Amino acid sequence: MKRMGVLTGGGDCPGLNAVIRGVVLRAAKYETDVMGFRRGWQGLLDGGQTTLLKLDDVEDIHALGGTIIGTSRADPFAVPDGPDQVRRNLEHHKCQSLIVIGGEKTLGAGYRLFRMGLPVVGVPKTIDNNVAATDYTFGFQTAINTATDAIDRLVTTAKSHGRVLVVQVMGRNSGWLALYAGMAGGAHQVLIPERPFDLDEVCKNIKRRFGNGSDFSVIVVAEGARPADSKALPLSEPPSMDGAEDGVARTLAKIIAERTGLETRHVALGTLQRGGSPTAFDRALGLRLGLKAAELAQAGKFGMMTSLRGTEIVAVPLEQALETLKTVGDDLIKETGDLFD
Repeated sequence: MKRMGVLTGGGDCPGLNAVIRGVVLRAAKYETDVMGFRRGWQGLLDGGQTTLLKLDDVEDIHALGGTIIGTSRADPFAVPDGPDQVRRNLEHHKCQSLIVIGGEKTLGAGYRLFRMGLPVVGVPKTIDNNVAATDYTFGFQTAINTATDAIDRLVTTAKSHGRVLVVQVMGRNSGWLALYAGMAGGAHQVLIPERPFDLDEVCKNIKRRFGNGSDFSVIVVAEGARPADSKALPLSEPPSMDGAEDGVARTLAKIIAERTGLETRHVALGTLQRGGSPTAFDRALGLRLGLKAAELAQAGKFGMMTSLRGTEIVAVPLEQALETLKTVGDDLIKETGDLFD
């Protein structure tokens, strides 16, 4: 019996289970077993953390958040003899291919292993939408909806109390989530990593808004956003891997209150953004990416990644996806500039 392996690495993301379901459904057509390696690369390093995935196991998982095989931020290249352990355990479990579902770091490890001769196929995953060579990553739309719903709720409190409210969303090095959630939630300012902000200008815009008769203001800030003057916003730690810290929003809210004299609060949405059931779009996208990944693995087209291009699911070289991070471009920033104070 033929067999392919699958793992999910990095942070959890709505739609992971839909991808797994797609892999198992397509593999069954090829009369191929699917071995799930639990907790990301850790399952392949340990060798014993495995789950043989049957059709019954994935029948209704597309609607579930998270991942049924677990995840971690383990890195095979951070462990002595890690790549050889991965190779040995793939051979031990008789896997002729490995489908790696993850973001930049998980896919990066997969590509390095492919360069060492391992049969790897990638599937891009991140709510940050910052993986290159694909139009969108699954999980991004669900995260936008979650963040927008939170902003909608927070606006009612800010408006009722006449406050400035700083809402921090994920995005260590890209502002896709902040920009789209800010647009959808009607934020008055959006601060993203791609464009260092001027703290004086932020405060000036708030005061102008209040001076024009408004009595509340909502600012959406990506966790990786920083001022042009690094000394203007003293931060002791870099953005966390899981968005759990509220440093940017907390510090920014404190400075805004001091400079404007306005009551200011902050909220960090944190891991709330990556949890819960995926939207219909992310379920369908994840399923299609999984089907295509199994197809590539079956055909022996290793070193490739599944990608959404327009409305089509295509294969692109993993190397192309890892050449650079996909960040918000100047054209989109200019296009949306009139929406914000």
